[in-house]
Amino acid sequence: MDTQYYIKSYCKIKEAHVTFNNNIVFEDDAKDLKSFLKNIYKHLALKYAKFFKMDNLSKLAFLGAELLLQDDEKDTDRDIAIVLSNRASSLETDRKHQEAIQDKEKYYPSPAIFVYTLPNIAVGEISIRHQLKSENAFFVFDTFNAEFLCNYATVLLEKNKAESVLCGWVDVDGENYDGFMYLVSRKGKIKHTIKELTNLYQN
Repeated sequence: MDTQYYIKSYCKIKEAHVTFNNNIVFEDDAKDLKSFLKNIYKHLALKYAKFFKMDNLSKLAFLGAELLLQDDEKDTDRDIAIVLSNRASSLETDRKHQEAIQDKEKYYPSPAIFVYTLPNIAVGEISIRHQLKSENAFFVFDTFNAEFLCNYATVLLEKNKAESVLCGWVDVDGENYDGFMYLVSRKGKIKHTIKELTNLYQN
């Protein structure tokens, strides 16, 4: 009989709202994404100066991880894998980098921008913040792929590659953003299935 895994907690950052386990924990009237993410950071009373140097994709993933991992903050031996995905990869930052290359009068591509031209840097920012050294990956799909994420996380847990898996969909394209992240573990109230993931993402 296959082992049943569970969604320990989940969060959404979308349409100027932040929800945690289906409860609204923050809402804002910021007119742009950068300001909205900054306001979430302030609301969570975080103290992590490097946050302000991140691109918006990394900030979105970082804040989702903060919400999900805050209960485990005192656990110094956390074996948590990270599996994230999105549709636009690092497109927003890629555009900024391209603009710097094309500007012949002010030509000098910024290393601070270039470092974020890979989506898996978002995973790296979370890993550094929470001192995670386990398996991690970032995938690009046309839409939220519940089946792939469910199966991938299950394999990591079954093969004892991690004790839990931080999964999700973090997509940023200009001012459009969509964050849905969740923590899969051996204990919880919501069964970790494709159907449940689809329902949580859509509702």
